[in-house]
Amino acid sequence: MIRTLVVDDDFRVSGIHAAYLARNGGFDVVGQAGSVAEALSAVREQRPELLLLDVYLPDGSGLSILRRLTEHLAPDTPRPDAIMITAARDIASVRSAMALGVVGYIVKPFGYAALDERLTAYQDLRRRLASLPPEAEAEQADVDALFSATRPALLPPVPAKGHSAPTLTLVRDAVRAARRDLSSAEVARATGVSRATAQRYLSYLVKEGLVQLELKYGATGRPEHRYRAGT
Repeated sequence: MIRTLVVDDDFRVSGIHAAYLARNGGFDVVGQAGSVAEALSAVREQRPELLLLDVYLPDGSGLSILRRLTEHLAPDTPRPDAIMITAARDIASVRSAMALGVVGYIVKPFGYAALDERLTAYQDLRRRLASLPPEAEAEQADVDALFSATRPALLPPVPAKGHSAPTLTLVRDAVRAARRDLSSAEVARATGVSRATAQRYLSYLVKEGLVQLELKYGATGRPEHRYRAGT
């Protein structure tokens, strides 16, 4: 069980995240915090291994929690990993999160398929690390696997002009949740947007490498465009 601390100033949102983790399995929610001060205190007392962390907190930035932990934790006390769950989508926040070694960054609002993907990737990373003895010398394949474990969609794409981040996430999650490839019409029905809108967002996701386009040829006529989650 991965000891996890949820940090969000909205107690309802924090409770929803905590309940989701409890249902997900593999995560033990050791506490909830609504401020920088509460989070720092909870880390000292509960020693979590993972933080679900918001950027916007009433007494500062969630990113400052990671900075302060890095500076002030004892050398033999590892800093918990962090997955950011936040409305902050400015590039400065994203760059700071990357510099601080954040292992996931999810922009609100989001579908829980996106959170499940990050949590699963994080569990996979820990399993990979546990399988390699600390004294072992890693091969390049091992290093590549460790660095890519949480990277496939670690950061959401920055929407191009005319694209909405929530709609982009909705369309992406609909494709990822499907167990088969989908047409633009099927994505439109699943998300409640028009077919033209679904097609526009799908084209953008294909361009960003987050969704794959497959052409299916029938007996006659133009090939059908089908979409599935990127690898």
